[in-house]
Amino acid sequence: MMTPLTLTPGRRPDGTALLTAVGEIDMSNTDALAAALDETPGPLVLDLTGIDYLDSAGLSVIFPHAERIEIIATALLQPVLTISGLADLTTIHRMEL
Repeated sequence: MMTPLTLTPGRRPDGTALLTAVGEIDMSNTDALAAALDETPGPLVLDLTGIDYLDSAGLSVIFPHAERIEIIATALLQPVLTISGLADLTTIHRMEL
């Protein structure tokens, strides 16, 4: 069974690509996330403020894009992003909800 995940592409006011994710990211839906990241060239802001769960499979899809992305995340995901080492490779903006 596939875990619900909605991925919405867009643009920030400055023109930077934006990918907004809502739901959970796990091994059942990482193909969709990988495709969305691969289809968006150049700098990208990945908005994870709507993500309630992110596992290692999801992290493994994000890591290859670390040099070109910035991540917006809530305090819920902050420990996962820090412990995984992703916070050392890209900019993480913490959003309070």
